[in-house]
Amino acid sequence: MDKKVVLSLRGITKTFPGVKALDDINLDFYAGEVHSICGENGAGKSTLMKILSGVYSLEEGEIWINGQKETIRNPLDALNKGQSIIFQEFNLVDALSIAENIFLGRVANSSGAWVDWNSLNQQAKELMRRVGYDIDPTTLIKDLSVAEKQMVEIAKALSYHSKVIIMDEPSATLTANEVEKLIKIVNDLRADGTTVIYISHKLEEVMRISDRVSIMRDGRIITTYDIADVTTDMIVEQMVGRSVSQSYPKRPTHPGADAPVALEVRNLTRNGVFHDISFQLHKGEILGFAGLVGSGRTEIVRAIFGADKLDGGEIFIDGEQVKITSPKTAIAKGLALLTEDRKSQGLHLHLPLSQNVSCANLKAVVKGLFISRKDEKSVCNEYIRKLAIKTPSSEQKAVNLSGGNQQKVVLAKWMFANSDIIILDEPTRGIDIGAKVEIYHLMNEMIAQGKSIIMISSELPELLGMSDRVMVIYGGEHKGTLVGDEITAENVMQTILKKQEVAQ
Repeated sequence: MDKKVVLSLRGITKTFPGVKALDDINLDFYAGEVHSICGENGAGKSTLMKILSGVYSLEEGEIWINGQKETIRNPLDALNKGQSIIFQEFNLVDALSIAENIFLGRVANSSGAWVDWNSLNQQAKELMRRVGYDIDPTTLIKDLSVAEKQMVEIAKALSYHSKVIIMDEPSATLTANEVEKLIKIVNDLRADGTTVIYISHKLEEVMRISDRVSIMRDGRIITTYDIADVTTDMIVEQMVGRSVSQSYPKRPTHPGADAPVALEVRNLTRNGVFHDISFQLHKGEILGFAGLVGSGRTEIVRAIFGADKLDGGEIFIDGEQVKITSPKTAIAKGLALLTEDRKSQGLHLHLPLSQNVSCANLKAVVKGLFISRKDEKSVCNEYIRKLAIKTPSSEQKAVNLSGGNQQKVVLAKWMFANSDIIILDEPTRGIDIGAKVEIYHLMNEMIAQGKSIIMISSELPELLGMSDRVMVIYGGEHKGTLVGDEITAENVMQTILKKQEVAQ
C-alpha cells in the first residue's frame, strides 16, 4: 500500500541579506512517520521549519498539504492548517502560568465571556502528565527550570491535535530520563497517525525513532535515507562533507591532586536551593558537574559567579578569599560563565556580533575615551575564523544567527575576556557534531594555556569524555566525586540512585 503524502515541498527557496538560506528544497512527508532533518548549524533546518510554521514568508516555491496547494501566511494560519512547531528557543510568557501558556489565545469559552479555569487547569495538568510531569498548572513559567519549560512547549504543541508536529531540537535541555519520555511521546504520536518532523543533532535519538532522515547542507537537501539503510557515520559524513573522528579529543596530561588550586569553595549554601557545597578546581583541569535536571548544578555556578545571592560559605581564588557580589565582580576576578540560556542571559540579540564579543572586556578595545569599533570588528573577525561562525560579517546582529552559531558567539566573548576560570553550562546545547568537536578542541586548548574549566552537561557521554573528575550533585548536595577509572555512566547513576533510595 502506498504511503499517504501529507506535506509536500517543491522548490522552496529563502534568501536573507548576504546569504541564501534555502536553495530549491524538494521533500515529501508521509502520514504517521517520524522524519528527521539533520545538518550542521546554518544548514537551513530552522529556516525551513519557520517557513512551514508561518514565521517566515515563502519567497519562492510551493507547499502542498493533503494534495492541496496552500499559502501559510502566519503561525495561526499554520495551526489552522494542522501544523504546529516546538521551537528550539522557547516561545513562552514568563509572567503567565503553565495552563495560560498552553492555551494562550484559547482560554475563553465560545462566547468569549468567561474562562472556565478549573477545566483549563485540568486539561493542562493532563497534558503535562502526558509529557511525564505531574506539576501544578498554575505555576508561573518564570519559576520553571529550562527542562520544565521545554516540556511545556511540547505539551502546548500536543494541545492543538495537529497532524504535523515539528520538533526543533526538543531534547537539547533534557536529561536521559526525560529523553526517554520524549521518545515515548513521539512513538505514541506516530501510532496515532501524526507526522513528526524531528530536528536534532543527537544522532543516537535520530537512529532510534526515525523512519526516514534527510540531510541538509548549505541550504540544500543532500539526500534522504530510510533509517534502516543508513549509519551514524554516514549521516555525519553527509552533514559536514568530511569525516569527523575522535569525538572527545584526549589531552596529553591531566592535573593530579597536587596541582595548584585555581578555585576552592567551602560550605556554599543558598537556602532552599543547595547546601554545604565544597570542592576544589585545579589549574589545567576540567571538572564535570553531573546530576539530574533540578539537582542544583546551574544554581551553584550562578551563585559562584555572583548572579544569585549566597546565604553562606566561602570562595577562594588562587588561595585568596574573595567576596563575589555580582557578575561584574566575578569577571574582574577572572571568572567567566557561559549560561545555559544563551538568548536571555548570554547575548545582546539586537547588537552586532562585534559588540557581543567585546562586551565582557571593553577595556581591550578602548582607545582614549572611546571604544574603537575598528578594533572590535578586528577581534570579532578573528573569532569568526577561529570558531567557524557562519555569518555574512561581524556586523550581523546576533538574533539573525542560528542557535549553534549564537552559542559560538557567547564562547568567543568569554575567550576574548581571557578569564582564568571558565564555567560552561551546557556549552554544546543546540550545536552540531562538527562544531561540538571544534569546541572540545578549544576547551583543551584553554586547558593547555593553564586555564581551568567547570563543565555542566546533560549529555552524560560528553561529560564523561571531557572531564578529569566528575562531581555528582543531587537535591542541592554534593554526593560524591569520581576520578579516573571511576568515571563511568554506571557509577554516576548509581551515586544518584543510592542517594534517592536513602532519601525515600
